[in-house]
Amino acid sequence: MTQATPQADHPGRRLFRMPCEFVASAPKPEALPAPDLPEIAFAGRSNAGKSSLINALVHRRALARTSQTPGRTQAVNMFELGGRLRLIDLPGYGYAKVGRLEVARWTATVDAYLAGRLTLRRVCLLMDARRGPTPNDREALDHMDLIGVTYQIVLTKADKLKKSEHAAVMATVHAEIAARPAAYQQVIATSARTGLGMDELRETLAALADIQPLA
Repeated sequence: MTQATPQADHPGRRLFRMPCEFVASAPKPEALPAPDLPEIAFAGRSNAGKSSLINALVHRRALARTSQTPGRTQAVNMFELGGRLRLIDLPGYGYAKVGRLEVARWTATVDAYLAGRLTLRRVCLLMDARRGPTPNDREALDHMDLIGVTYQIVLTKADKLKKSEHAAVMATVHAEIAARPAAYQQVIATSARTGLGMDELRETLAALADIQPLA
């Protein structure tokens, strides 16, 4: 699970060192702010590690709220990075200790965001590397293929895998997305705890920000 050492002036590193601040929490579609910056959304099964990954990307400990309780993120949460990019923390799917009506409300807000957000550049769909694609993940992939939203698989907690397990999971994920029309074929294995894959992910996401020189 080795990775190339990035250059000192790596644009992803520079972008993700810029100030990142909370912008809005939208519990319903009409509460979403104006789409005026490129956006990257982070989706995944509850407790896949979305908030931890966002915090690690921007070198913050508690920008996005983390919890051991599945279903804690209950709105579309938005963070602005250096005036260049917005990072979107979506509610997790697959499990939540709330009623069906509440889950239906979150789902409607997320669907409205995914289907109608013109500035959405990509969805990073997070999967726990120890589990690989679950039935809930496949449902999410099917849905994004249907609505035509480009997504990229990001494996989380990959530091917990042995080298042989890592190769097997990567092969399984690549096989899963090979024929999917909306899938971006690069799969990145990460660890918010050790930093594995984080610079590779930063570089990939920085390429989707506004194309301007980074000061």
